Amino acid sequence: MDIMNKIAEELSIKTWQTEAAVKLIDEGNTIPFIARYRKEVTGALNDEVLRNLFDRLNYLRNLEDKKQTVIASIEEQGKLTDELKKQILAAETLVVVEDLYRPYKQKRRTRAMIAKERGLEPLASIISLQMIKTPIEEEAKKYINPEKEVKSVEDALAGASDIIAEQISDEADYRIYLRDLTKKKGHITSTAKDKEAESVYETYYEFDEPLKNLPGHRVLALNRGEAEKILTVKVLAPEEECIRYLEKRVIFRDNPITTPILQEIVKDSYHRLIAPSIEREIRSEMTEMAEDGAISVFGKNLRQLLMQPPIANQVVLGWDPAFRTGCKLAIVDATGKVLDTKVIYPTAPQNKVEESKKILKALIKKYNVSLISVGNGTASRESEQIIVDLLKELDRPVQYVIVNEAGASVYSASKLATEEFPNFDVGQRSAASIARRLQDPLAELVKIDPKSIGVGQYQHDMNQKKLSEALSGVVETAVNQVGVDLNTASYSLLEYVSGINKTIAKNIVEYREANGKFTSRRELLKVAKLGPKAYEQCAGFLRIRDAKNPLDATAVHPESYQATEKLLAKLGHDKEELREGALSGILSSLDKKKQQALSEELEIGMLTLQDIAKELEKPGRDPREDMPRPILRSDVLEMKDLKPGMILKGTVRNVIDFGAFVDIGVHQDGLVHISQMSDKFIKHPLEVVSVGDIVEVQVMEVDEKKKRIALTMKIKGEGK
Repeated sequence: MDIMNKIAEELSIKTWQTEAAVKLIDEGNTIPFIARYRKEVTGALNDEVLRNLFDRLNYLRNLEDKKQTVIASIEEQGKLTDELKKQILAAETLVVVEDLYRPYKQKRRTRAMIAKERGLEPLASIISLQMIKTPIEEEAKKYINPEKEVKSVEDALAGASDIIAEQISDEADYRIYLRDLTKKKGHITSTAKDKEAESVYETYYEFDEPLKNLPGHRVLALNRGEAEKILTVKVLAPEEECIRYLEKRVIFRDNPITTPILQEIVKDSYHRLIAPSIEREIRSEMTEMAEDGAISVFGKNLRQLLMQPPIANQVVLGWDPAFRTGCKLAIVDATGKVLDTKVIYPTAPQNKVEESKKILKALIKKYNVSLISVGNGTASRESEQIIVDLLKELDRPVQYVIVNEAGASVYSASKLATEEFPNFDVGQRSAASIARRLQDPLAELVKIDPKSIGVGQYQHDMNQKKLSEALSGVVETAVNQVGVDLNTASYSLLEYVSGINKTIAKNIVEYREANGKFTSRRELLKVAKLGPKAYEQCAGFLRIRDAKNPLDATAVHPESYQATEKLLAKLGHDKEELREGALSGILSSLDKKKQQALSEELEIGMLTLQDIAKELEKPGRDPREDMPRPILRSDVLEMKDLKPGMILKGTVRNVIDFGAFVDIGVHQDGLVHISQMSDKFIKHPLEVVSVGDIVEVQVMEVDEKKKRIALTMKIKGEGK
């Protein structure tokens, strides 16, 4: 099966869709551009399918390259047979290609190689053929050669055994069968190096589970426990069955002279060469699958976080809590501009509560603050209590939100933050970031390495390149779905726009600073290094409010302007009406047949026609408007206030394989275990909740000592 058919089958799409998408990718088009502006060509494949297609395309092309390299290498050795070539070309994974290549690969000096150098290969052949009638020792005597360090019968037999053991180990069919058998019937076990030691890995101190049942999060936990030298992890294979299988394949004659020695060789080959190698391969494969699963969950969580709705038109006080060094404050206006910064010391050891309240009241009055954004790090709970007390003393309505400050410290110490706030210290930058990530989460979070945003699990243990690529793809999709204001976007936001790299993003900002605001999309072509291809890829995702052409403020691509103007004229409208946003339901009066005729007349596809109509109805609409808004609070609960049975509203902060962490307004997030999410069976929490969701939960159990709160979404009793 060729690559195109294989991808189509795996992703449950048509072969022509795969071919069309691959052609567009190979021509240098980006995933967001193909998903948004080439729907007719691909049959409307979305971002997620296109990214999966892109990943599989790369894997399968690498697989083909590897096959050709292996075939060329074996051919060079003069050992390539038609049968072997056929097997290599039919292999569906890199592991199988490696299995087939193993006997022909340059190895480091092995015991078998040394035995061959000592002239023991003929003796190994005699034993393997199992035709020998005389005692084996008699045959082995012929190969004694002190000059080659074969000093005895035992030396000769040991060397010949090593040669046969390696031959057995190199047999691809044996390895494939034994690997599959181990996966089906093997177990993974772990024991503690010190059973008395307290650690987060206590669940795994005496652990045993079938390999086929092991979920990804446990694989990653075992790996980490092993890396931290707390656990000893082993794969227990069905050893007897594996050895019986090898004996059946290797011992094909009932020869009392060779059978006993071959039985020993089989055991040696399995224990010394095959089993350790298969254990490494299985654990590596399980880790890769667990990582892929964790990366997928991280990606979905990150997307939800990036797509949180912005809180517009409010002056926000950003509060970066701390103890000894004081709480850093930053006042940020509705456009994200920092108006003022202060440091207060309401927390231990200074405890200057009244002085801090006085400063806060003055700031809130002076700048008309309506919202306080508090980071959820150290001293957050203490800060929250002070804010709640303060709000009761104010003569104006002010609310607060606890925001996930993960990554704020990474950002505030970065080169980008230094450029953005050259006169601020790290704490002031962090407070500004905490305020801005409430006003426009997407614009602020793109400044931080996605790995540091903290909505995944075990992210530091993974293949960092793969994680970065996957998360960058998530950020790219989110940025392009929302669209970017060309005249206000930072270069860190612009670099995620389709077709724009770091250099072009900086050039756009420099051009804007030198020439003032962009007044049309065409002006982008004057930016250094932004040529026609980059313009084609990025133009539709960049918005210019109050542009000369009102279509420049929409997601309509410049390539469709002519068709859009014709469409408006045909329906009795003018594009200037877009400035008032008064074109709702422009296609609703037309039935499918008339819409089809219109699409043919305008020489655009039906999907493009419908996309244009949606944009004309709601020009530059922000898809984040559909997402749940954050809970604004004015009071606080403490852990001791929680009682089993209480029903509360909370915000989902993180989704992991075994449940979700929910912020219910106490300092500690509560855990809703997967078993407490739904009355019906679910495979993964993401089937029920996403980061940012507002959910109703009931308190099940509170453990103040361990700081654990167990919640359920299966609400019982009063208040349901």
